[in-house]
Amino acid sequence: MNKKLTRFRFDMKTIAVLLLIIYFAIFLVYPIYKAFAGSLHNWNPLIDKYDFVGLDNFKHVLTSSIFWQSMKNTFVFAFFSVVFRIVLGLGLALLISSRFTKMRTVFQGLFYMPTITPLVAVSFVWMWMFDPQFGLINKIFNLDINWLKDSTWALPAIIIMTIWKDFGYATVLFLGGLMGLPEDVFEASKMDGANAWQTFWRITLPLLKPTTLFVLITSLITYLQAYIQILIMTEGGPGTSTYVISYLIFDEAFVKYNFGTASAMAIILFVMIGILTILMFKATGERKMKS
Repeated sequence: MNKKLTRFRFDMKTIAVLLLIIYFAIFLVYPIYKAFAGSLHNWNPLIDKYDFVGLDNFKHVLTSSIFWQSMKNTFVFAFFSVVFRIVLGLGLALLISSRFTKMRTVFQGLFYMPTITPLVAVSFVWMWMFDPQFGLINKIFNLDINWLKDSTWALPAIIIMTIWKDFGYATVLFLGGLMGLPEDVFEASKMDGANAWQTFWRITLPLLKPTTLFVLITSLITYLQAYIQILIMTEGGPGTSTYVISYLIFDEAFVKYNFGTASAMAIILFVMIGILTILMFKATGERKMKS
């Protein structure tokens, strides 16, 4: 009987592993292979065109001014969104953990609500809030800005919306990290005469490095691929002021049907995200070795 149960468990594990391998092969490996193969072809599925062109798509992309404009917009968007997500998330987590411990669960739910709200719905709400005539933003701050139709303010407007929606995710993660920190270390710092600022920089922040790294990497990957809010709120405009790389890929593939060019852009984005992730892990590892 025991041998049969052992075999059954072994078979179930084998089936689970095989299903996992099949899942990754279909939804991860094959799409990457298809994108790479497509990047080497002049590919238009509407007219059943799939002609081999080698690296011509990559040459076209890398010499395109709109590609570099979208790259610039992507890094500006990702940088400010990531920085404010971490700063606001950590700051709010510190405030809740130190001042509102009894209402921690309430605040966690309150600030996490925008994170689980569909991005499409949030984008439409913020479009109304940024309306130059009836929007709350201009009325509350007594401004006269046509946020989404002005090339100077369109990208900052999308960044503001994105930060509002997402910083609650970082808050919850940092709260979890703070709750897991050893109390005896903080008691020892108080006995040594360290003030709140010194305790934060020398103890709290270094101990939160794993959480910070996780938030940093996941946020960077997310924001380098952002396009839904751009698609809904500005459609890349005015002009190309809010074109980001993911929106440009979408535009090339599903509007212009240049799947080969879109695949080349996707491969470049994939490589770029991979390199940045490796560099961040490497930098963090080197710091740990030094410390």
